[in-house]
Amino acid sequence: MERLEVRELVYFTAVAEELHFGRAAARLGMAQPPLSRAIQQLERRLGVALLERGGRRIALTEAGAVLLRESRTVLDAASAAARRTQRAGRADPRLVLVIKPGGDGGLLPAILDAYQAEPGAVPVELVCSLCEREILLREGRADAALLHRPHQDLTGLDTQDVLTETQFLVMPVSHRLAGRTRVLNDLAGEPLPRWPGAPEDGSHGPEVHDLGQLLHLIALRRMVAVLPSSIRNQLRDDLVAVPVDDAEPTTLVLAWPEHTTSPALAAFVRAAAAVASKATGHGR
Repeated sequence: MERLEVRELVYFTAVAEELHFGRAAARLGMAQPPLSRAIQQLERRLGVALLERGGRRIALTEAGAVLLRESRTVLDAASAAARRTQRAGRADPRLVLVIKPGGDGGLLPAILDAYQAEPGAVPVELVCSLCEREILLREGRADAALLHRPHQDLTGLDTQDVLTETQFLVMPVSHRLAGRTRVLNDLAGEPLPRWPGAPEDGSHGPEVHDLGQLLHLIALRRMVAVLPSSIRNQLRDDLVAVPVDDAEPTTLVLAWPEHTTSPALAAFVRAAAAVASKATGHGR
C-alpha cells in the first residue's frame, strides 16, 4: 500500500486548486519544474492519472478529484493536530470552549462552577461565535464547543447531551401571530435571519451576527426567528415567544474531537453531565 507524504499532498492540493502549474508554484514559493516532476512522480506511484493535461489547460480526473477531497481532509487534520499540540504544551494550560452568545440554555454558569470543583481543573477560556463554533472546534482552535443537534454536523465528534428544548417563534408583540397560544412552522412570506456565509435571497432578512442584533431586528419588524425555548429568559418587553408545534426539538450538546485524551476535558465533560442530569431532574 502506498503511503503519501504530507509534502506531496500540499503540492497536489495547490495544483488541483489553481489548475495551473505556474500559479501553484508561485503559491508554494518554488520553481515550476520540480513541482511538475513531483506531481508526475505521485501519479506513477499511485498508478493513476490525477490531471488531464491539454496544452496550457489542466483539469482534474475523477481520481484527482478524490485525492483533492482526501488531501484537504488530511491537511486540515494535520493543522488542527498542530494547534492542539501547541496548546497542550503551553506553560499556562487552559481549556478553550467556544459558545454561541446566549446559546447555553442558561446552564453554563453552573457547568463552570461544577468544573472548578473537579480535581485538575484548568482555567476555561470562552470564545463566542454565532456560526463558526463547529469550524473552530474542527480546526483545533478550541477544545470543546456547545453545539446544537440537529442543526450542526457532529460527524467525527464525541458528544454529551446537555439540554433538549422545544422551539419557539420569536416576534414583535405587534405581529399578526403574537396573540396565538401555539403556531405551526409554516412561515412562508416571513423574513427569517440570514446567518453569516448563507446566500442572500428574498426569503431572508439582514445578516445576523449576534443575539443582541437578532432581537433588535425582530423588534424592528425586520424578521422573525425560530429559537430554543430558553430564549424566553432573554426577551425584551417588545417581543413575544410562542411555541411552534411542529418544529423538531433542538438539543444542546457539548462536543469535542473523537479519541481526545485530556484529563482536563474529561473533567469538564463530567461536570457538564452532572449539571445536565440535575437540569432534567434525573439527578434527584
